[in-house]
Amino acid sequence: MANGKIGVTTENIFPVIKKFLYSDHEIFLRELVSNAIDATQKLKTLSAFGDFKGELGDMRVKVTVDKEAGTLTVSDHGIGMDAEDIDKYINQIAFSGAEEFLNKYKDTANSIIGHFGLGFYSAFMVSKKVEIRSLSYKEGAKAVQWTCDGSPEYQMEEIEKAERGTDVILYIDDDSKEFLEQSRIDALLRKYCRFLPVPVVSGKEQEWKDGKYVDTDKDKVINATEPLWTKKPAELTDKDYLEFYHELMPMAEDPMFWIHLNVDYPFTLTGVLYFPKIESNLDVRKDRIQLYSNQVYVTDQVEGVVPEFMTLMQGVIDSPDIPLNVSRSYLQADRQVKQISGYISKKVAEKLEQMFTDDRQAYEKKWDDIAVFIDYGMLTDEKFFEWAKKFFLLKDTEGRYYTLEEYRTLVEPTQTDKDGNVIYLYATDATEQYSYIKAAEEKGYNVLLMNGQLDNHVLSMLESKLEKTRFVRVDSDTPERLIVKTDRKDAGLTPVQTDVMTTLFSSQLPQVEKAQFVVAFESLGENDAPATVTQSEYMRRMKEMAAMQPGASFYASLPDSYQLVVNTDQPAVKKIVDLATSSLQDRVAPLRAEIETLNKEIEADRKDDSKKDAVAEKEKKVADVRKQEEDLVKDYAATQPQVRQVIDLALLRANLLKGEVLTAFIKRSISLLD
Repeated sequence: MANGKIGVTTENIFPVIKKFLYSDHEIFLRELVSNAIDATQKLKTLSAFGDFKGELGDMRVKVTVDKEAGTLTVSDHGIGMDAEDIDKYINQIAFSGAEEFLNKYKDTANSIIGHFGLGFYSAFMVSKKVEIRSLSYKEGAKAVQWTCDGSPEYQMEEIEKAERGTDVILYIDDDSKEFLEQSRIDALLRKYCRFLPVPVVSGKEQEWKDGKYVDTDKDKVINATEPLWTKKPAELTDKDYLEFYHELMPMAEDPMFWIHLNVDYPFTLTGVLYFPKIESNLDVRKDRIQLYSNQVYVTDQVEGVVPEFMTLMQGVIDSPDIPLNVSRSYLQADRQVKQISGYISKKVAEKLEQMFTDDRQAYEKKWDDIAVFIDYGMLTDEKFFEWAKKFFLLKDTEGRYYTLEEYRTLVEPTQTDKDGNVIYLYATDATEQYSYIKAAEEKGYNVLLMNGQLDNHVLSMLESKLEKTRFVRVDSDTPERLIVKTDRKDAGLTPVQTDVMTTLFSSQLPQVEKAQFVVAFESLGENDAPATVTQSEYMRRMKEMAAMQPGASFYASLPDSYQLVVNTDQPAVKKIVDLATSSLQDRVAPLRAEIETLNKEIEADRKDDSKKDAVAEKEKKVADVRKQEEDLVKDYAATQPQVRQVIDLALLRANLLKGEVLTAFIKRSISLLD
């Protein structure tokens, strides 16, 4: 029997391991099973090289729960250890046996998992004592038992052990008794070990008997040793891919399509990524792609390994070349990871381009479902944007699809403004904005439908990427002004008429919740509508973006900004203007003359500092006279139902006429028929 101290260079190493080294205590089981797999794979490699000539025998890894004894045992029939091996690989913390082994057998030992050095010591996170019982494969080796209670002290002695391999026996701490429940161990093995390359056995298969599940004599194998991503795509059918997807995502609908990754240079990467159908709400999650290293589950937090937009996808990636920290729990950002991320992005782009090229009609049918992936990718990955320009589609309100190049060719002749900008008109709701769409189409314009979850951001991105291109929502201006091809025509009103008519229409605007209006007058032709409600493109975009971005509540809280554009060429409006002018002129003219006289006096008095009080008194008088004029116009407007009718028609067209105001409009419309 030998006693000794574990060779460490840090004081109190075990508390560090127990509390800080691993992000989650349950990781210990993954580490111990991975070590057992390593030992098994090492023996297979030695046998293949002829360095081991014995019988391999049962090469399974077994995990045994003994609740009564308070132990959890991980057993293998792999390479085993003798006293010298234990002293070298266990007593000297962080000396990695697998790394040394890899150096010797680097061309064929790719399946060796453990090259992190501290995996075994994770056992002390949940154990008050750990035993190793091992018999090396070496001829004439003596079995040895190593025992440690979590202090730097250990005992090692020769024992009798009939079978080659290693048993690691954990005496579970009182505060970790959950790891003595078979159900808990089964769950952890399914999480971390379900695709390991060597069969992992724990517990027994069960059958339904006498109204309950009971154990059978058959060992329960936890894992599938040859998961789908380890096979060649040519060997697999669509059914195989779908079955594997539903194994990963049991309750999900079938994916739209998938990509099989398989590269061995300049790094090793395999995996399968699926495009699920995204629900109406954009669900950006970080846990739907699982990362494996040689079939050992590492994490589902893959930021940095896959491009950000891939977080919308589901599936598995496996690479031994992704550098991990000592606990395999966190990814370390480096050049290799960036290369892998770039490769995945490129493969996705190639797959999408192939789908578009091979069967455009089928691709267009999928577009509404896959657009969110492509939008997100173009917004977050510059290289992906360059690739995606070939297969990104715009859809118009008639359901026709165009590439960026095709669409520019279509609209450039008719939708270029006086400054040389190509105007892409778009709607976000084909039903609500129907009248605006039709008005634009009557002028020979094409209107896009941009109602995707990210389209507000996409159109801003395209404006910045495409030369001399602007996106304008179809209800953001009058049909005549959507694409400005000539200088604006004078509305034909005198300054006094403009003031009076502004008050006239403003006073009759109903209160619309979270909305504010300004009134403008334009000469738009006698065949256009008498008035149109438009919405500020800039403010609307800012509010929509703010709704998707935390911390941008300032814009989100602002009221919607609308403009009531009154068409002074339209006969009904001309009649309103002429009638108001003739009815109010005699009463407004004296008030205007008084205001003009007061303003001249104020301007003269401001040159004399001693007349400050007089200036203030006259300014108050001007305000009072303006108020008289305003009240006069408001009282008149209240007697003119045609004014309110023109306003309500415009509000109705913009879907802003609701509730009590809509009822009043209907009653007024009926009365005007009399």
